[in-house]
Amino acid sequence: MQIETGVSLRPYNTFALPSLARVMVRVASEADVRAVVDHPELGRAPKFILGGGSNIVLTRDISAVVLKVEVAGRRLQETRDDAFIVEAGAGENWHDFVAWTLAQGWPGLENLALIPGTVGAAPVQNIGAYGVELQERFESLDTVDLVTGRTVTLTREMCRFGYRDSVFKNGLAGKSLITRVRFRLPRPWRAVQGYLELERRQAQSGIQNPDAGQIFDWVCDIRRAKLPDPAQVGNAGSFFKNPFVSEAQCRDIIGRDPTVVHYPMPDGSIKLAAGWLIDACGWKGKSVGRAGVYEKQALVLVNRGGASGAEVVTLARAIQESVYGRFGIRLEPEPVVV
Repeated sequence: MQIETGVSLRPYNTFALPSLARVMVRVASEADVRAVVDHPELGRAPKFILGGGSNIVLTRDISAVVLKVEVAGRRLQETRDDAFIVEAGAGENWHDFVAWTLAQGWPGLENLALIPGTVGAAPVQNIGAYGVELQERFESLDTVDLVTGRTVTLTREMCRFGYRDSVFKNGLAGKSLITRVRFRLPRPWRAVQGYLELERRQAQSGIQNPDAGQIFDWVCDIRRAKLPDPAQVGNAGSFFKNPFVSEAQCRDIIGRDPTVVHYPMPDGSIKLAAGWLIDACGWKGKSVGRAGVYEKQALVLVNRGGASGAEVVTLARAIQESVYGRFGIRLEPEPVVV
């Protein structure tokens, strides 16, 4: 267990926002977590779990004990007739892990390539992209209870996954630290291509039956073309969730804005493209202070250099008010504001 004090968190959040951790503990194993729980001072203090910092907006210094998750390791746990069960430490880089599974011949995560963050953060957010959500490839995970120090294994049902949601953003928020995650990669593999941008790439390439590596490359190309690299421009990826409306609400919006981007869902609801709504309100490329809306994708808010968390929040609220005023829809942020 490595304990540090007075640590700048700017390098540890992809928005590159200023914040200071009073105490930060680097967690490389379950034993490290239990050592924190049993510590005479740290054990009683509130905890703040930090993974890759790709889904947070830091607006202040952190007085709670910051647990920086750095649990490493990747392995094939089991080969079944219908799936490969692959395990990774919660501190592993998500994109690197996806690339590694493909290199080993275990496809299934290619649609989720290039999403920033760590393996442990993926189930918290129930990440999703290009027709695949993490819950569809999830087997189980291990957590350590931050009160008792006990290790608990959770199944998919126990994680209560929802759209960009899980039990770790609700009942277990700040109470349980994910150490290892296992994924169920189906056999035989089938391509997931029911997404407009992937269909366009396939049509342009002339490839009728792309393999997982080809889909991985297409997804990476698409994301790089429209999303900024956090190493170059501070951001947290997609800032707002795509809202869901009824058919009647959608018809009303189409009546006023026929070009609205929308997707019918199996349950009869309609998913609207939050980026389109924001763009329609004229926000693309605009700024509030040193925080702005990315020029290539209105769904992404960026740090234009030296922005504070307060500026990001002010910009986000202005966008929310603008979209609600025009469409009557309240956008919900994806990142956690701290």
